Amino acid sequence: MHYAAERTAKPEGDDTVHYVTETKGSTVTLRAFAAGLLSALGHNPTILIPDFEGEIVLNIETIEQSSLRITFHSASLTVVDDISEKDREEMNRRMQDEVLESDSFPDIVYECSHLSASKTGEGQYWAALNGELTLHGVTRNQSVSARISINGDKLRAMGEASVRPSDYDIRPVSALGGAVKLKDELKLSFDISARKQT
Repeated sequence: MHYAAERTAKPEGDDTVHYVTETKGSTVTLRAFAAGLLSALGHNPTILIPDFEGEIVLNIETIEQSSLRITFHSASLTVVDDISEKDREEMNRRMQDEVLESDSFPDIVYECSHLSASKTGEGQYWAALNGELTLHGVTRNQSVSARISINGDKLRAMGEASVRPSDYDIRPVSALGGAVKLKDELKLSFDISARKQT
């Protein structure tokens, strides 16, 4: 098991507030980008990540001392494009069996205890996270940019990041009999809600 997956979100203290993520009201997607001939047709698969849980430890006095840990369950990833059910099933099967190898690597973990932040309004922040992503059994540094809003007992984080599959020993992907070939780039977009724990 990787070190990054074993740690828990810290720090703790009088100025910290714990939030737990909620899948209801949250959306996390990956966008892949077609290469070659189909790139002109804009066939860029969108993948939904519906199953995850996480904890955010927010230091209300010093945002930079906040931390988070989120675990995404790789078996839940599914293609949501407007394509035939047969094509969707093939793409999902290949993604699970050949790309993610979900049976061997069931969890995708992002953990961060290093960030910079600036206040942009009342309860509003912009943050740059410099954390570690464990994907396909490989752990790498992964930066993420996010807009954070706090309203009562609710926290909302929205942002994006770019991920290179080759950094995580994931080989180049093709689908639909080779008709769809994908670039070595994924765009992660998220709108995650979390609730304060009392």
